[in-house]
Amino acid sequence: MQPTPRTTPSRSAKRAHYDEETVYSILDESLFCTASCVIDGQPFSIPTAFARYANYLYLHGSVGSHFIRAIETGITVCISVMLTDALVVAKSAFHHSVNYRSVVLFSTAEKVVEYEKKVEALRWITEKIVPESWDYLRPITESEVKKTTVLAFKIEEASAKLRTGMPIDEEEDLELPIWSGLIPLRTVREKPISDELSKNLSLPKHLIHL
Repeated sequence: MQPTPRTTPSRSAKRAHYDEETVYSILDESLFCTASCVIDGQPFSIPTAFARYANYLYLHGSVGSHFIRAIETGITVCISVMLTDALVVAKSAFHHSVNYRSVVLFSTAEKVVEYEKKVEALRWITEKIVPESWDYLRPITESEVKKTTVLAFKIEEASAKLRTGMPIDEEEDLELPIWSGLIPLRTVREKPISDELSKNLSLPKHLIHL
């Protein structure tokens, strides 16, 4: 991917990455993204689940959604994700920071109209949220597919931005007796909790090792 004015950071440009491996790895680890655009002169921003397959990012929504109906017309959409790895605690509040991995991409929607391709994209999104669950679930119906819009966004104008490492303090602050370092953060899937209808059912295999 080549940098563009929209994907070139105005600050800390050295943290930007444009290779597919970095961009794709961050997208694949992220469960949710935020899709933003301007509709009738007003900004809108919607957090949503997504999945990447090859060089496309897939979103879905109700056919009646005002937001989905607007972006399927081909207006430019900015899609962003962020993974936080650690809080960076410096010796001064000014130098506190965050270790993160993020992606920002600009694209226009391609509406997926082929029935089998829509089902496949819905499977990708479902299994990203709950891996290996698609075949376990009650099969999706034709009516449900018709009530859902699936949009594909080509990943072409995109950049990743990362921060790693320890805090960077002012030289005159280095000897201050103030603790500095990292507070690691991580997102984990904890043990599933059954609802009342499932409390007597065995946990399915694909959920045991979450």
